[in-house]
Amino acid sequence: MASSNFGDNSTVVGDLSYKRQDETFSKEPSPHKPSTSRTGVTSKGPMHNEFTSSTDYTLEERPFFIPITKDGVIAALNKLNKQLVQAGITPLLSKKTPTDWTGVEVVPGQLGLINHGGSPKVLTKPGRYPGFPLRNWWARSWCGTKGLSDTVIDFQGLTIVQVSQNQAAVVSDPQNHIFVIKNAGFVAYAIEGTYDVLSIVDQTHLPTIVKDKLTGVVLGSTHEVKMTSVVGGQQQKEYVVATFLNIPASNCAILQRGDDLELLGAGQSVITNPSVTLRGLYTLGENQLEMPTKDIFTRDQVPVSLTIYLKWQLTEPLKLTTHGYNTPYDALRDKTQSILTQIVAHLDYSSMVKQRSLGPDNMDDGTDPSSAFLDALRTRAMDEMHEAALEYGIVLKDLAVIDRQFKGEIAATMDKLTTRALQAQVEAANVDRENSNKVKQEEGALSVTRIKAQSANTQADADAYRVIAAAKAQAQKLRIEAEAQAEATRLAAEAEAGAIRIKAKADAEVIDHFAREMELRRIEVSKIQAYGSKTVFVPSESAGSQMGNAMALGMAASMGSQATN
Repeated sequence: MASSNFGDNSTVVGDLSYKRQDETFSKEPSPHKPSTSRTGVTSKGPMHNEFTSSTDYTLEERPFFIPITKDGVIAALNKLNKQLVQAGITPLLSKKTPTDWTGVEVVPGQLGLINHGGSPKVLTKPGRYPGFPLRNWWARSWCGTKGLSDTVIDFQGLTIVQVSQNQAAVVSDPQNHIFVIKNAGFVAYAIEGTYDVLSIVDQTHLPTIVKDKLTGVVLGSTHEVKMTSVVGGQQQKEYVVATFLNIPASNCAILQRGDDLELLGAGQSVITNPSVTLRGLYTLGENQLEMPTKDIFTRDQVPVSLTIYLKWQLTEPLKLTTHGYNTPYDALRDKTQSILTQIVAHLDYSSMVKQRSLGPDNMDDGTDPSSAFLDALRTRAMDEMHEAALEYGIVLKDLAVIDRQFKGEIAATMDKLTTRALQAQVEAANVDRENSNKVKQEEGALSVTRIKAQSANTQADADAYRVIAAAKAQAQKLRIEAEAQAEATRLAAEAEAGAIRIKAKADAEVIDHFAREMELRRIEVSKIQAYGSKTVFVPSESAGSQMGNAMALGMAASMGSQATN
């Protein structure tokens, strides 16, 4: 006997798990989620027997009902056929043998179905089965084939059900008792009544998504399986016989049976007991919401409507349901309305106008005589809200008044005055802003002028530097050129002197008299060639020099006399 995943009252044979109509629900054990009833009973893991106890219809009480084990469908059909033979009922399996040459064909992996006078006959061996007149087909008719792995086969009172890991089959037995098959199957033959497969459910993708109407949080998904019953003649009605639940992580469900409540944790579950109802689905995560309140009167009878911000987390759903609330919002709304009414009833309209919000972090500066009272009242209100929320299993994490609207004639007059004051403040602020903008514009223009002057000074400095640098460069150029010219002249003079010395030395070294005479002649020729052929050379050191001087003086006197005349 394997362990069951349908609670303590499930019966398991091999891989078969099924649940009766009287049994409550099936779920995976959740040791992390304690369950608490209204009467104070607490248990861990699967739900306790007092809550789920019901009549257990065992397999032995079901005639001609064979679970499908690891041996498969054929082995289960053989067991069922033996039970029918022992009970003196027409056998289920046909005695016909297959051939390989003609007739209807049954391939491997299929079952052949024959209607034998209203009773089912099954062909399990693959091959061809000849018809009339080759074989005895009196009172028999061929009804086709079905796959061995088909989820549901229903034929002439024979029911075969096989479901996979994610599937669940909801079945009604001949006595209209409901049970659920998960990850298993069975073969049954109903002599009185039928085994009706009401639905095959995909447990991981239930069609009905349940959301919180206010916060929009997905709480889980559900699916109701209904059975059609004939009531009084031809009238037919549908009745819910099984409710499937798929609860995400951090969520839970509350089940009710009479006055007892039970916490159902996250996972896949199914409820088949009509005495157990689904009270609601809840999320254990954080939620936040903006909530408007009803009109509240101040101490001077001015009605005011508030909009508050709530942030909470539900930690103990059983406490909330015990107090009769369906959602955490309902509980917080009533308590918040009561506490805010106490706060506003002790405040004047003028204080409410000054104070925009009533959060614990928004305190007065102490100049108002009633500020100490208001601060104490806010702190006490937050403490009371937190304590009240804990009674409902809720942890209140934040509460603030984010908006208020005053109503009535006094409020309208005060709003006008307040609006005028605000308009004056806005106009003054606009004038200040315009003046500030003008000052900033002038400061900007002055900064631009200052920058331009600095730029002009910088440009002048750059121009002067360029002129000075150009003059320095020109002077340096002239100096370098003069030095180069002087150096060239000196080098030329030195070269010429050197050449003269060499030439003189060469001339001094000439010893031959004829050569000396010829050199003198050449010098004479050069001198005459330089000064002309009519030049008279007078010696300046000998006696003839005096004659030359006298001739020169006479020539000068004659030229002077002619000039005076």
